[in-house]
Amino acid sequence: MRHKILQIGPLAGCPGADELLQSKYDVIALWKAADKQECLKSAADVEVIVTTAGFGCKREHIAALPNLKTICSWGVGYDSFDLDAIKERHIQVSNTPDVLSDCVADQAWGLLIACARRIAQGDRFVRSNDWENKSPPMPLGTRVSGKNLGIVGLGRIGEAIARRGSGFDMQVRYHNRKPRQGVPYTYVGNLVELAEWADFLVIATVGGPETKKLVNREVLKALGPRGIVVNIARGSVIDEQAMIELLASGELGGAGLDVFENEPKVPDALKKLDNAVLMPHVASATVETRNAMTQLLMDNLEAYFSGRPLVTPISQL
Repeated sequence: MRHKILQIGPLAGCPGADELLQSKYDVIALWKAADKQECLKSAADVEVIVTTAGFGCKREHIAALPNLKTICSWGVGYDSFDLDAIKERHIQVSNTPDVLSDCVADQAWGLLIACARRIAQGDRFVRSNDWENKSPPMPLGTRVSGKNLGIVGLGRIGEAIARRGSGFDMQVRYHNRKPRQGVPYTYVGNLVELAEWADFLVIATVGGPETKKLVNREVLKALGPRGIVVNIARGSVIDEQAMIELLASGELGGAGLDVFENEPKVPDALKKLDNAVLMPHVASATVETRNAMTQLLMDNLEAYFSGRPLVTPISQL
């Protein structure tokens, strides 16, 4: 008999991933069920949930599965998980770190450069024939090389972003819950102070209640009319309304955003701004990274059902 698992939502970000999962396990697909409660009842003997950072795992899922031992997540973030319920039941949780750090860092830098050099705006300028028709010239951009790079959250992804800064001859400083040992970058305990110093502020911290609106109006104003904020973390980390108002007034220079507060809904006011570059939460969306994430998910499942420790457990849980 094949092991049974409950899958909360599809692994839609990787073609073939759901089929691979179904070829190895007896999958109960919760998202396909017309009656979710009946579906959960039918999964009462399940020991493993498979989910994604986007779908998460709610208390109701955990409560319905008395034999639940492990949650294997496709993705890094776990702010969409009911951590209290998980801790109460001493449930193991794995995610897929490391394998996506480089691609997410690349996306951060893509947004940073696109914002600074007005690449998206320039693309629209050419496509609309404004260049050909002798329209007013494009506004000047901002140099990237040799500037000050501030990073909010120096985890795996934050470090990958920081390393790329050296290739642009940048000074790098960071803000974290506490200083990191063994890193060559300067720690700044006050986020407003970091923003005042930085030309570019890249957000790479975890989401959740502890970081909700961490980058608030005061921080964004400190970044200033020539500063650019880049967010590849979670939309909740920025005060989105304050950011929109400051971008519109020119008190904030620019924003490169892969995540939003209520995605996939993005405020119309933000869409209209030429000093904002917007992407649909696709920082890890490369063939190589998505395949590696799927393989790591499968490795964690195999480890659990073989009686071995999870490959990438979330240590904080």
